[in-house]
Amino acid sequence: MAADLLAVGLGNPGAEYAGTRHNVGADVVALLAARHGEKLKRGKERSLVAEARLDGKRLALAVPQTYMNDSGMAVRALVRRYDIDDLHRLVIVHDELDFEPGRLQVKVGGGLAGHNGLKSIVAHLKSDDFVRVRIGVGKPPRKEVGADHVLTRPAKKVRQELEIVVQEAADAVETILTDGPAVAMNRFNTLAT
Repeated sequence: MAADLLAVGLGNPGAEYAGTRHNVGADVVALLAARHGEKLKRGKERSLVAEARLDGKRLALAVPQTYMNDSGMAVRALVRRYDIDDLHRLVIVHDELDFEPGRLQVKVGGGLAGHNGLKSIVAHLKSDDFVRVRIGVGKPPRKEVGADHVLTRPAKKVRQELEIVVQEAADAVETILTDGPAVAMNRFNTLAT
């Protein structure tokens, strides 16, 4: 059965990655499931999945259980399962190194900024025309420590900023479902000053 919107939160599977910067996308989708009284359960598409209803619309939620670099395999299967024929009905929630912690941006299409999860999704879907909810996690002190930066748990101050922006990102996904990406961009991108 088709979903009105498929929201996929990127991250890496396993307890060792829980709470890391790279997993903020997965945290948003887990929060959305909890908000609507649902539990993410293992699905056939190498993902944890749940479904919720909001204003009569069907929201499919998924967290790939592949590693970040292989996210596209799961996303392609999820797009098929939920009959997403218009990629504006696909929202990818992910960490963004180019934004300071706590900044949020909703965007349709565009560059990949070196994000391996997005590269994999574009390679598998043959398009970058999906909606993104980008969550700032801050730049590493030096470029060569990018992977270490996103795979570590942030210090308390940054963690608190991320907890707030995870809530805002969940609100943004709900707004995309009910009012569309343009309304979400107007509402949430103005917060990101």
